[in-house]
Amino acid sequence: MNGPGRSKAADGWLLSAPALLLLLIAASGPLLIVAVYSFLEKGDYSGVRWILSGEAWFRVLFEKDIFDGKVSLADANLSIFWRSVKLSLATTLITFALGLPTAWFIATRPPKARAVWLFLITIPFWTNLLIRTFAIMEVIRNQGLLNTLLINMGVISEPIQILYTDTAVLIGMAYVYLPLMVLPLFAAIDRFDFKLIEAGYDLYATRWRILRSVVLPIIKPGIVAGSILVFVPSLGAYVTPRVLGGGKNMMIGNFIELQFGQGQNWPLGAALSMVLLIIVMGALLVYTRVSDRDDPHA
Repeated sequence: MNGPGRSKAADGWLLSAPALLLLLIAASGPLLIVAVYSFLEKGDYSGVRWILSGEAWFRVLFEKDIFDGKVSLADANLSIFWRSVKLSLATTLITFALGLPTAWFIATRPPKARAVWLFLITIPFWTNLLIRTFAIMEVIRNQGLLNTLLINMGVISEPIQILYTDTAVLIGMAYVYLPLMVLPLFAAIDRFDFKLIEAGYDLYATRWRILRSVVLPIIKPGIVAGSILVFVPSLGAYVTPRVLGGGKNMMIGNFIELQFGQGQNWPLGAALSMVLLIIVMGALLVYTRVSDRDDPHA
């Protein structure tokens, strides 16, 4: 590179240095603090003691009997992790099952109507997450809209206990994160060449065969992107499980908050946060590899 070109590149780095430094401090700084705390000892009442220890990481998966020192799996922790992964996967599947026909419907509308439908899909984002969660609670509680309607129709004789269960958390997260699935699917379907469906019918393919062999492989990038956008925030959800689960059906986010709050075990909370980060990074890595494999120019 010649002198003027090298000077221009250096000027570009200098101009972007303040923004890069701010991003480095704001993004990596808190993460570094959490990582360091996870390798320290628990304080007497709260906080940490600056003594290097791996106890917090040990307690993520294991527990030691206070009487005989026997080591066993931390069933409570593993149960919370399993519930979080299970509900996040179920939320992803439900939003996909609801989001695919919704996105298909929107993508096949005329341009003006399509803009209106997209506008309606984004309206929930204008409302605070806590308010949306309380709205769902009013629908599924014992004296809520759903139970009242079913009782008046004679379908049930007494209210169904939905609130404060895993089902309530699943319903709430599916409602909250559904738009995050619809929008990537719409973007993928909007680029889809519908002449391929006509070609499939000309070759006597059934609707199921066309969906499985033509539509889904082509819109796969949208499916993967939507799944990641739903799975990742579902895994770390805090507000929805806290309100609809009633504190009894905790997920990882609630468990982490408990350690930094009532539990007063900051190293364990930091270690759990790092484990959650590792799971999210693994999901993003899978998404990147799938996207690269689907990209013909990669």
